[in-house]
Amino acid sequence: MILLTDDLRERLLANGLECGADHVPVVKFFNPLGEGVWLATELDADGDTLFGLADLGCPELGSFSLEELASIVLPFGMGIERDILFIGDFPISVWAEAAREAGSIRAAERILYRAASPRRDDT
Repeated sequence: MILLTDDLRERLLANGLECGADHVPVVKFFNPLGEGVWLATELDADGDTLFGLADLGCPELGSFSLEELASIVLPFGMGIERDILFIGDFPISVWAEAAREAGSIRAAERILYRAASPRRDDT
């Protein structure tokens, strides 16, 4: 799988030019066989250094390498995947706080979208 399409790369690079902004994540990468979720908001001009929220058991804001993500070889010849259905919806600060409180990005995702979905009145 191609981890970054041209469109995603352009959006990440554009966000990288706005230092200090509280961007909505552009892309979500994940390990399909275990722990590991990354939400990227920015890409440096070097084309490799991403900024966002990484969760390898403890969610942290920081930088990570696209090249390193792409080089990970998992069992059965699998690798890190891009969530093609992901829509960030919330600024990275909201994701980071929710992930820290919930203990993981995956748990935060369930909580954030459950809270954001309209409630149905079954009466």
